[in-house]
Amino acid sequence: MTYTAEQLDGVRRIKRCRDYYEILGVSRDASEEELKRAYRRLALKFHPDKNRAPGATEAFKAIGNAFAVLSNPEKRLRYDELGRDHEHVSTGQARHYDYYTEFEADITPEEIFNVFFGGHFPTGNIHMFSNVARDAHYYPRRHRAERAWTQEPEEEEHRPQNSYSAFIQLMPVFIIIIVSVITQLMATNPPYSLFYKSSIGHVVSRETENLQVPYYVDKNFEKNYQGAELQELEKTVEKDYIDYIQTSCWKEKQQKSDLSNLAKLYRDERLKQKAESLKLEHCEKLSSLIGMHKGG
Repeated sequence: MTYTAEQLDGVRRIKRCRDYYEILGVSRDASEEELKRAYRRLALKFHPDKNRAPGATEAFKAIGNAFAVLSNPEKRLRYDELGRDHEHVSTGQARHYDYYTEFEADITPEEIFNVFFGGHFPTGNIHMFSNVARDAHYYPRRHRAERAWTQEPEEEEHRPQNSYSAFIQLMPVFIIIIVSVITQLMATNPPYSLFYKSSIGHVVSRETENLQVPYYVDKNFEKNYQGAELQELEKTVEKDYIDYIQTSCWKEKQQKSDLSNLAKLYRDERLKQKAESLKLEHCEKLSSLIGMHKGG
């Protein structure tokens, strides 16, 4: 993580500031335009994407919070009134950074930044502030999971990523990948096909013992299916074949019926002859299979 000495000095300056005016580098009678100009300059300078110095992220938060409070006339007035009675003791103790704990914006620094650099600045007062009771040892409350800036802001930025936590977060992804791989490995080709399929190795022709239904298997079929297992498999083959023949028979009858209706509608002798000559081959096979089944 690289940063310049100037960037580090800027972060340290923000950290030493005692109030919001000092953070933005403006006077107490600064106008709205002056506040905006100051914020634009500092936000670009301390944005985490631009400034990688230790504490830059917290400095960016402080700048956004300062602008959010001072840009609202009502809250700025209350902030100024409170400041006259509020003692700032610069003793180097952990309480050096509170800037009046009653004031903290409900809008995040990134949202403020996006208002300026991702769209138009809204007009009028923005209701984005809340108050909490004063307490001499109270730090700015954590809002939207943001951590208050204490004496060691660098600790948060330099804390190494917990590899175990990262692993736990990625665990669901790993599980999905593993399950997908196992499923693919376990997915085997069906042991037979009703049609010749060289792509999966079903090139060896066979017939069922009971109904003489033709089907195709691979070259290792006889090693895996014998006796009772073979009989059960052929029952499944015959059932699939009968379902296929029934569906095909229905399609043939539907086609013949459609041609007959068209012939009557248009009084077309040619269509009539075609309908009458249309053979129901699968229906004939179905009748033959039913007869064989009854005979067996």
